Amino acid sequence: MTPPLEPPARTLESPEPPPSEGSISTASELRKSSTREYAEALVIAVALALLVRTFFIQAYMIPSGSMEPTLLVGDHIVVSKMAYGLRMPDSIFGFQIAGLPLSRYLVHFGQIRRGDVVVFVPPQDRDKDFIKRVVGLPGDKVQVKNGHVWLNGRPMDDPHAHLDVPDAERLPDLPRDNYGFFDSSGVIVGPIEVPPGRLFVMGDNRDHSDDSRYWGFADEKDVEGRALAIYWSWDSDNDGLLPIRWSRFGKIIHR
Repeated sequence: MTPPLEPPARTLESPEPPPSEGSISTASELRKSSTREYAEALVIAVALALLVRTFFIQAYMIPSGSMEPTLLVGDHIVVSKMAYGLRMPDSIFGFQIAGLPLSRYLVHFGQIRRGDVVVFVPPQDRDKDFIKRVVGLPGDKVQVKNGHVWLNGRPMDDPHAHLDVPDAERLPDLPRDNYGFFDSSGVIVGPIEVPPGRLFVMGDNRDHSDDSRYWGFADEKDVEGRALAIYWSWDSDNDGLLPIRWSRFGKIIHR
């Protein structure tokens, strides 16, 4: 049996009255109307893109090797800006507007966890974004001994750390190798406790990272989001015709 035909689609009717007798739309008016429609669509698209980039998700490119081998120079990553809450940006198109709660969270959705790879504004350079791994949370006692992290009195389980300086070559007064609480004579006598609202962060490439060992703690309010995955990777040191690291596409960034 032949199935019944579907009823014809309904035609939307325009509420506009028919044009009065003798009215004619000129080519110039039609062009202006089309131009206006394209302009409105472009403005809406830009506004939505800025909204998504500011509050939801943003792409970043890795410019240095401080997070190797987890993240390589030329990796392009996706960062969730909603991982920990709704955070106001540091500026509006580069301007500081009085009365707006800039650079702070309006609502918190989740807690920063040890091992998270986060993007944040560092305390020593407010015009840059850094990416590091969270090693110490508020209340944690952190110390570095010969390049190895000790957390709350024990060697930390640190599967992401990459060390290439031999223990015999490490120096007692270099923050890269030894970090902690100094006494009046300049000798490390114990760990440092992470203050409330602060984070101790380090690069996975421990011997080549500018991190909390050198400039102190990061502020939780300055964390912009958590790194999720690599969506593109370009090897600029490769002389090949198409130096793309295909194997890194879609790689999840684990804590």
